[in-house]
Amino acid sequence: MENASAVRDFIRRHFRHFNAAALADAAVGYRALIDGGGRMLVTLAGAMSTGELGLSLAEMIRRRMVHAICCTGANLEEDLFNLVAHDHYRRIPNYRELASGDERALLDAHLNRVTDTCIPEAEAIRRIERAVLDLWRPEDTRGGRLFPHEFLYRLIREGSLRHHYQIDPADSWLIAASDADIPIFVPGWEDSTLGNIYAAQCIKGDIHNVHTVRCGIDYMIALAAWYEKASAEAPVGFFQIGGGIAGDFAICVVPMLRQDMGRNVPLWGYFCQISDSTTSYGSYSGAVPNEKITWEKLGEETPKHIIESDASIVAPLIFACVLAQDVSSD
Repeated sequence: MENASAVRDFIRRHFRHFNAAALADAAVGYRALIDGGGRMLVTLAGAMSTGELGLSLAEMIRRRMVHAICCTGANLEEDLFNLVAHDHYRRIPNYRELASGDERALLDAHLNRVTDTCIPEAEAIRRIERAVLDLWRPEDTRGGRLFPHEFLYRLIREGSLRHHYQIDPADSWLIAASDADIPIFVPGWEDSTLGNIYAAQCIKGDIHNVHTVRCGIDYMIALAAWYEKASAEAPVGFFQIGGGIAGDFAICVVPMLRQDMGRNVPLWGYFCQISDSTTSYGSYSGAVPNEKITWEKLGEETPKHIIESDASIVAPLIFACVLAQDVSSD
């Protein structure tokens, strides 16, 4: 990432208290884990891919600062949508002022709004639909089974969409993940546009085996195997962007292995959550990290950070700090 050291220096100078200090401390802890030989799992909730987090996350993956990702189905596919249809997206800076009639006009124009950004149906969704159908159907016919991210990795590696790329491929986190062949875990994949399309294909009978695309429990089993191996070699940290299923699913692998499997795996070696959910003991996303001690996810000595702020602002700043050569505090 360009000017990462300048961003780091600015943060060290100005981010000294409150959420700002929490951001700086989290970046120092992240880099300390990596420098100590540890590994990091990053979780993506919300609409971070449509928010173009790939601009910073891709470099984190290339620099081996991210070793696994747990994300929603929306984040998985929307990085690819942005890759092939970026020039057709429409930004709506005054989205708070839209009336219901304005929203209907966007629908009629086949523009799906995500806060201030509209995803174009034809150029993004339908283009990828046609491409993945060409992978799903033959796999279904031969009786094969792959995870959602494996189909998208195959799509990228075969290069059939390369002539549609509208951004620098270096800014796609999914391409970076495919190149590095890092594992991706996608809980609740069916709650996504491509998941809905797949369900429709099954209902229509075009896909005969609903399990041609693996998900759910299969992903938890894969995550358990990855964590057990990775944590035996080095501490594994947990960097959570937003709340929701991406974070909830992944963090539970540790108590599952320890309590339900009787495996003596280490607890997560670092924890950070960026969330605009304010502290609340009735909200999982708003619970303070210490609550996770009672669930045997984190330990008393685990470095814990929670930043109550907008992840679209905070995450790129932390990534810049981590990518800088030296993030040690004065």
